[in-house]
Amino acid sequence: MTHKLWILATVSVWIFSGCAQSAPDLDIGGNVNSPDAITGDTITIDEMSYGNENGSEGYNSSSDGFASIYFGFDQYAVASAMVQNMATNTQVANTASGMIKIEGNCDEFGTDEYNYALGLKRAKSVKDNLIAQGIPASKVTLVSFGESSPVCQTPNDSCYDRNRRVDLRIVR
Repeated sequence: MTHKLWILATVSVWIFSGCAQSAPDLDIGGNVNSPDAITGDTITIDEMSYGNENGSEGYNSSSDGFASIYFGFDQYAVASAMVQNMATNTQVANTASGMIKIEGNCDEFGTDEYNYALGLKRAKSVKDNLIAQGIPASKVTLVSFGESSPVCQTPNDSCYDRNRRVDLRIVR
């Protein structure tokens, strides 16, 4: 019996120790294997400042007549404060001749995976809103930039708010 326990213990240690290996530094087909490799490939967004109807300042990093949609922390539902922006986007989408790209973005909080998923949920929420207003689903494409496409990098709440957004563009 002792012999069987010894074998069971040995096998258990071997199984539960797993294969603790460090992740390889892969470079398969030009994939990034170093943070320095993407320096020249980042996206620059020209954010425009504008005054809105209640006299306060707003921001827009969308193009082609669309208005950016902003979200609260960890939120992906289109807020009632964005109804006017969505109305503008529906109107522009109705007259747009090409595909509409909806780009989900996040602030820097959360893991890369979480922010990618949240950006996608935000983009899908805007897409669903446009579809509910009669825009054909076949005219819309989604992309998530997660936290990789900030319009502001100052470490304060105002800046974080501006990065929690969806931008819309016509695909050319």
